[in-house]
Amino acid sequence: MVSLGQKVGVLPTIAILAFATPTLSQSNAPTDPDSTAQGEVSVTIYNNNQALVQDIRQLNIQRGRSRIEFPDVSARIRPETVSFAARGAGIIEQNFDFDLLTPTKLMEKAIGQTITLIRTNPATGLEKRERATVLSTAGGVVVKIGNRIEVLRDDGLPVRAVFDRVPPNLRARPTLSVTVQSDMAGVRPASIRYLTPMLGWSADYVSLYDEAKGTIDMQGWVTLTNNTGTTFHNADTLLVAGSPGQGMGRRGGRASRGMVTPGTETANREQLGDFYLYPISGRTTIANNQTKQVSFMDVQGVPAQKVYSRTVGWLASDSRPINVASEIAFKSSNEGGLGDALPAGTVRFYQRDQQGTPQFIGENGIGHTPMGSELSLKTGDAFDIFVQAEVEKRGKISSSEWESSARYRVIKDGVEVERIEAERPVTYYRTTMRYTLTNAKSTPVEVQLVQGGLDRGWWSRDFRISSEDVPGVQLNTSTRKYSIPVPANGKRVVRVTYETRY
Repeated sequence: MVSLGQKVGVLPTIAILAFATPTLSQSNAPTDPDSTAQGEVSVTIYNNNQALVQDIRQLNIQRGRSRIEFPDVSARIRPETVSFAARGAGIIEQNFDFDLLTPTKLMEKAIGQTITLIRTNPATGLEKRERATVLSTAGGVVVKIGNRIEVLRDDGLPVRAVFDRVPPNLRARPTLSVTVQSDMAGVRPASIRYLTPMLGWSADYVSLYDEAKGTIDMQGWVTLTNNTGTTFHNADTLLVAGSPGQGMGRRGGRASRGMVTPGTETANREQLGDFYLYPISGRTTIANNQTKQVSFMDVQGVPAQKVYSRTVGWLASDSRPINVASEIAFKSSNEGGLGDALPAGTVRFYQRDQQGTPQFIGENGIGHTPMGSELSLKTGDAFDIFVQAEVEKRGKISSSEWESSARYRVIKDGVEVERIEAERPVTYYRTTMRYTLTNAKSTPVEVQLVQGGLDRGWWSRDFRISSEDVPGVQLNTSTRKYSIPVPANGKRVVRVTYETRY
C-alpha cells in the first residue's frame, strides 16, 4: 500500500493492496523474494560486457504440447540466442516477457479497467472506498468515478489503489516461456542457454613498488559487474579474456594505455580458441547491480625499474620546460617477471612513504598482454625533471651539401645500377635540435628522450643524422631514442643535427 496521487502531470507511484493471482503453468516461481527459480547455473563472462548463461532445472513436463516458464532469466536476455534442451521434448515456440511488475506498469495495464480507490480521512481515520475506471496515464492518472472525471493528485489525502488481478503479460521477474512438444511425461532436467549483455568483467591490478629494491608486488583482481536485472545464484563462473565478435564493427575508442612490447611466451592456462580462461574457484552468487572482486594473481618481488621519458614531435619548440613522464617498467615473462598472461585492465601503483604507509602514485591501462611482454606504464609527471626541446638552427642546404652527407651509394660490380632523375627541384633542410634537461633530484637520473616525426611519408625517408652529442638508437623509421644521463641537481644540454627533405 502506497500513496497513489502525487502531482498532476506525473504518473503517480502505485502499490498493490490486493489482487487475485492467475495460475501460471510450470512457472516454479518462488514466493520468497530472496529465493530463485534458477537451477544449476553456469556463467561464462567475456570482456566485451557479454555473458553466456546456462541453466539446468528439474521440471515436470507433460506429455504432448505444454508451456514451460523459466522465471529469473536475465532481464537483458537476447531472445534470438536462446536454446532449449530436454530429453524427449522439442521446442515449438518461445516468448520473453520483459514487462516487469511495477506500480507504473500495473496502472498503465489497467487502462479501461475498474479498480478500487481507498481514501483515508486524516482527521478521523475512516476509509472511503470507490470503484474507478482508469481512463489514462499520460502525464498523470485520469479516472472516472460514477459520473465525474477526476485527476489523481497530491491533495494531502492518502489514496491507495486495489487491483482485482495482475495483467497476464506482467511478470514479477523476467520470464522466458517456451512451448514444447514432449513424447513422454515426468520430471527431467531441462536446460536453457542464452547470451546476455550487461554482465562483464575486467582486470584490476594493485602493484606495490619498492624503489630501493627495484621490485614490485602485484595482486590481480577480477572485477565482475552485473547490470542484467537478475541475480545469478550459486553460479559456476568462468571468465574468458577476450571479446568474441558479434557481427558488427568496432565501436568506441581505446582508453589510454602504457607502452607494451608484446611477448612470445605461452601462459600455463587453459585456452579456448584464441582466448585464455580464468575460472573462479567454487560457486559464487553474482547479485544484480553488484560489483564483485575475486583475486586471480598474487606475485611478490618482480624486478622493476623507474623510467623517465618524453617523446618530442618534429620541429617542436617548447616555450617552457615540460615535465618528463614517470614510468615503471617490468616484464610479464616466466623468468624474472610476473609469469602470466595479463587480461586487459587497469594497473594501479602504490609506494610506501617514510612511515611505511602505501600511498597511491598513479595508474595506467593495459590491453590483453601475452606472457613475456615488456611493459612501461606511465604513473604521472615527474616533479623535478624537465626537458625543453627547441629548434636551435634550421636552414636550407644545397643538393651538393645533401649529397656530401650521404652514407652510402648503391653500386654493383663497380657499375652504377640505378640513377634517379629528379622531376622537380628538391629542397633540403639542416635542422639542429637543442634539448635542455634539468634534474632537481639529489640523485642522478637517466631520461629516455624520443624524437618522433622523422617519417613524413615514402618520399621523406632518406633523412640523415649528421651529428649527435649522445648516440641514438633508431626505433623505427619515425622515431629515434636517446638515453641521456642527467647529474644530480644538475643540467645537461644535448644537440642533434638532422638533414631532411622536409
